[in-house]
Amino acid sequence: MGQTAAVSALPWITAVSFAAWCWLLLCQGFFWRTDVRLPPRREPDAWPSVCVVVPARDEAAVLPDSLPSLLAQDYPGRAEVFLVDDGSTDGTGELARELSRRHGGLPLTVGSPGEPPAGWTGKLWAVRHGIGLARARAPEFLLLTDADIAHAPDSLRELVAAARTGGFDLVSQMARLRVRSRWERLVVPAFVYFFAQLYPFRRIGRPGSRTAAAAGGCVLLRADAAERARVPDSIRHAVIDDVALARAVKGTGGRVWLGLADGVDSVRPYPGLHDLWRMVSRSAYAQLRHNPALLLGTAAGLVLVYLVPPAALVVGAATGGATTAVLGALAWAVMAGTYLPMLRYYRQPPWLAALLPFTAALYLLMTVDSAVQHYRGRGAAWKGRTYARPGAVPEEG
Repeated sequence: MGQTAAVSALPWITAVSFAAWCWLLLCQGFFWRTDVRLPPRREPDAWPSVCVVVPARDEAAVLPDSLPSLLAQDYPGRAEVFLVDDGSTDGTGELARELSRRHGGLPLTVGSPGEPPAGWTGKLWAVRHGIGLARARAPEFLLLTDADIAHAPDSLRELVAAARTGGFDLVSQMARLRVRSRWERLVVPAFVYFFAQLYPFRRIGRPGSRTAAAAGGCVLLRADAAERARVPDSIRHAVIDDVALARAVKGTGGRVWLGLADGVDSVRPYPGLHDLWRMVSRSAYAQLRHNPALLLGTAAGLVLVYLVPPAALVVGAATGGATTAVLGALAWAVMAGTYLPMLRYYRQPPWLAALLPFTAALYLLMTVDSAVQHYRGRGAAWKGRTYARPGAVPEEG
């Protein structure tokens, strides 16, 4: 009896899933398009000074592929790099100095802030130290970039020109992540696709829009905007620090822009599923504000939107339910069609679009695992540090 009721309800559930995809296609800021790149820009008459802040913890494996690209920036104004060695045990700081001696280019300062106090994430404590060092140079802009990000020679120049031309307080580019292994091909483009679905890039840059997000690997920030937003102190406990940063800047009246990158690339490898699982699960439940109701709603939404279409097609075809099969096929087709532009951006074969339901199921399991780890008291763990649950550390006055 129950099985018959479930089968009879499936056409209606599938119809809702198809309607959801029609809405996502047309009404969610055209999130699936990949043409949001740096806005129109012109070179300023006088180039402002910039300080580049690079938090780095145990990054010796990737630093030779990233730091030289920062030191070699073709920037007409005054610029220098501050790498903050966040308690590394692999010689990150000394390697950075050696790379600077070997490659030359922009001046490099290597600092170390010591262990973060309670209530701070390690990365934001390192960023705070780097911004403190930079303030002595009184820069107009700060470029916050991760240690695994390689920049094209004109990257800084293009970012500053875009910020100046558009009057933006924050300009961020979503770095192109590495896609080489089998699991990277399956998971990484979907990671950016899901992020854009949550935070449609077009809405972020629209005046008056409340949507705010950034990509932490590449954030150009006006120094005065950072002071107004009390960054990073105001977001010191944020695990998803890039989104928190953009919200803080926008919340104080700043203008924010985010788009996909050309010439800003992550060199960090994620060769196996375990590596990608850890990357996603460490912050997935934090994205849901550690709220069980949001977790249940997200799980139900992922099932309805991503898993129902292929299931409906299979069940409908097997039981002779033509309506169910057709609606499932249409929803799956729209889903795959919206994924194709991201696969093209990552130079991946189009047939991977058909596997998006499987990838979504993986992300659902990663999110559930993130919640399980949270309730086991492990919080967000990364590079040997485990952060307390929100509210476990008293707020500073």
